[in-house]
Amino acid sequence: MRLGLNISFVLGGDDHLDHLRLVKEAEALGFSVAWAAEAYGSDAATLLSWIAGQTSTIDLGAGVFQIPARTPAMTAMTAATLDKLSGGRFRLGLGVSGPQVSEGWHGVRFTQPLLRTREYVAIVNSALRRETVAFEGKYFTLPLPDGPGKALKLSIRPIRDHVPVYLAAVGPKNLELAGEIADGWLGILNDPSYLGEQLNHIKAGRETRQAGLGLEDFDVVASVPVVVGDDIAACADPIRGYTALYIGGMGSREQNFYNQLACRMGYADEAARVQELYLARKHRDAAAAVPLEFIDATSLLGPPERIAERMKEYSAAGVTTLTLSPFAPTLDERLAALGTSFDALRAAGLDE
Repeated sequence: MRLGLNISFVLGGDDHLDHLRLVKEAEALGFSVAWAAEAYGSDAATLLSWIAGQTSTIDLGAGVFQIPARTPAMTAMTAATLDKLSGGRFRLGLGVSGPQVSEGWHGVRFTQPLLRTREYVAIVNSALRRETVAFEGKYFTLPLPDGPGKALKLSIRPIRDHVPVYLAAVGPKNLELAGEIADGWLGILNDPSYLGEQLNHIKAGRETRQAGLGLEDFDVVASVPVVVGDDIAACADPIRGYTALYIGGMGSREQNFYNQLACRMGYADEAARVQELYLARKHRDAAAAVPLEFIDATSLLGPPERIAERMKEYSAAGVTTLTLSPFAPTLDERLAALGTSFDALRAAGLDE
């Protein structure tokens, strides 16, 4: 099992410099990949290109590019450019975002996200193969049939013949789609004891892609917070706000994919309570209402030996890349958490 690093967003101040320090430390330790995200603030492509110029071996992943934010052709152009500038180190993570961001920020209707994703990935892959792109679908048509446009071929050549595509997926049908059309899955709120259920959906998608195709060449990426310390409850406290945001605030009352995931994981009553408090703007109460059991199940908490044992559980469940989000108030503590995590991986006998 490999380790990854989640650097999330640029929020302001000098935190981009902190992100760079973390990526360089992860690179020195031998981490496999660093992922950058985007919502409605900093974009992932600019941050990744900046980091690419200051690193040499660690892979750099979009975790994720928002599908409603870019045309498929623009995503192919960006992916090819990042792959070229990084020397073949780019991984293309894609996601449909959610209704509030898609419709409120990008002005794109959040309708039939599975079909839109399928068409989008087909065009991106065709462009990255440097085919002359012609596509006729429900959401995308290239070139437009009633104008002067003509089918074109990507003029820049990525370093690799195939830039790996990952899907951020939460629901069962989206997990199946990831197995069918992608090279990897970006998971969140991952509990090793529930991963089998999720991977069954991915396996169904792999079977749809090709009879007998398993997960051997499929990258299962679980994103987990990590806090090192002796007191498990105290370690969980910095993660409470993050978890409450996803369960309670990522979407509307009627459509929150992460809340629905928590319900499928057996926390229906608790998820409803967290959402009720969060949408009432009682964010501290919502954070306090997140069960310690849920945070512990979806994070790496505790002293190094406990983290090593938890890593074994993730590996046994089928995770191939464990992406860490170090939660600590200072950069030095976050850097130390990366070192502790790498040592724990080696102590667990999982380093490659």
